[in-house]
Amino acid sequence: MRGSFTKLLAAAVAVNLATSTAALAQKAQKVEIEKELKRLEQMRKQVKALIQENRKLLQKIEAERKALEEARRELEKELKQAQSERYKKLAQMFSKMDPELAGQKISALQDPKEAALILYNMKARKAGAILDYVDPKVVSQIVKYLTTFKSAAAVCKSLQESGQQLGKTPQE
Repeated sequence: MRGSFTKLLAAAVAVNLATSTAALAQKAQKVEIEKELKRLEQMRKQVKALIQENRKLLQKIEAERKALEEARRELEKELKQAQSERYKKLAQMFSKMDPELAGQKISALQDPKEAALILYNMKARKAGAILDYVDPKVVSQIVKYLTTFKSAAAVCKSLQESGQQLGKTPQE
């Protein structure tokens, strides 16, 4: 009987030891899971902070982009105004010249668009007198640009008269 009691005791100890080992393994696994959860929670907080930081950066970039776009538009407006003033001054200079000499100078210009802009800024009678002395090939190119300018000016004028602004639809 003693042998079976020893066997039984040994079996009980083995079961107890196995149960304790399993419990220890479960505790260790639970501790590992808790550590992993804490690590994941910290990573989640870091990701949220990075997202917030990136959103702020994106807002800052958008604001700077808008400011740059506005500055670019303002610069383009100033450039157009300066060019317009330049062509008005050139038109005044050409208007004061003898029509024959002015016609020769206009014929010699490389860009017929520039010649058209100069003539566009003159009184019609003076521009017509100068065109009489401009090379006929150049005149046809100048007239092409002048008709474009005049039709664009007419569209702008009609829009202004109707109370609309360029680039806006009637509903705006």
